[in-house]
Amino acid sequence: MRIERDDLSRPEVAALVEYHLREMHAHSPACHVFALDSSGLSHPDVTVWTVWDDGHLLGMGAMKRLDAGHGELKSMRTAPTALRRGVGRAVLDHMIAEARTRGYRRLSLETGRTAPFEAAHALYCSAGFVETEPFGDYTDTSFSRYFTLAL
Repeated sequence: MRIERDDLSRPEVAALVEYHLREMHAHSPACHVFALDSSGLSHPDVTVWTVWDDGHLLGMGAMKRLDAGHGELKSMRTAPTALRRGVGRAVLDHMIAEARTRGYRRLSLETGRTAPFEAAHALYCSAGFVETEPFGDYTDTSFSRYFTLAL
């Protein structure tokens, strides 16, 4: 697996972003989908990484700078053909290492509360994230869960 910084210009990356958004809308109330589209992922405060193997896109992850000491994980997604191959763990570990390199003291995320998000909950908890209160511009909802990792 090779992880690289991405600019979203490749069609297969754009397709994975669109797939991610469709899945988020399929499993979340409309007013609780906080996943970024291509425009949001292109913002200067957001960095996107993609995971590749032999020219095949396996997954992606993005991190948003909230302030000098705090980053937010955004839009993590494994391609359907690459599930259970460690892609999520690889991109998560990469982003945690990058957050440390940037000098962040905390890395946080928002995710859904329902069954389709349970694998993500397990991944984040296994990396040391703990449940926390809403952060940034989020407000508490009955649908969202918030996690943070002290770096």
